[in-house]
Amino acid sequence: MRRLMCLLACVAVAAAGCEREARRYTELPAAANRSTAVRLTMLQPGSPQPLSNVQSPYQYNAYGLSEGKRLYAAYNCAGCHGLNGGGAIGPALTDDKWIYGSHADQLFSTISQGRPDGMPSFGGHIPDQQIWQLVAYVQSLAGMVSQDAATSRNDDQAAAKPENRIEDARQIQTGHR
Repeated sequence: MRRLMCLLACVAVAAAGCEREARRYTELPAAANRSTAVRLTMLQPGSPQPLSNVQSPYQYNAYGLSEGKRLYAAYNCAGCHGLNGGGAIGPALTDDKWIYGSHADQLFSTISQGRPDGMPSFGGHIPDQQIWQLVAYVQSLAGMVSQDAATSRNDDQAAAKPENRIEDARQIQTGHR
């Protein structure tokens, strides 16, 4: 009897400690997602408000990161940024130099609103959920996400390290915008 109670207690502790990550399968259509939460400039009316540190909801979510990796290929991001984010006609996503910033909200703005001289605007064309998944994957290319959540296999892109093996480098904003 004592052995059975001990076994049940172990199972209860294991079940309580096992937290599944959230997977949101359905979201609103892209046209319904008009985000205004990302601050574009430091200009604001009234007294200065503190900046909030916005993080991607998928930064610690393995499912979201793998979806971001799939979307990176599906939306042909590799055409400009290279297969492994190493850069081509677009800037590299794996180094420590970021023109428009490497924070999640800055990456969200870049993807959703586009940038001059090449980066198209995807806002209103794809749902915010997918933009956040792309943000998380782009951050994983530079080693800015937890190695526990980053995707570990690169079956079709064997030229680079898997995202969970990339070391985090201090990011530097090089652009003036």
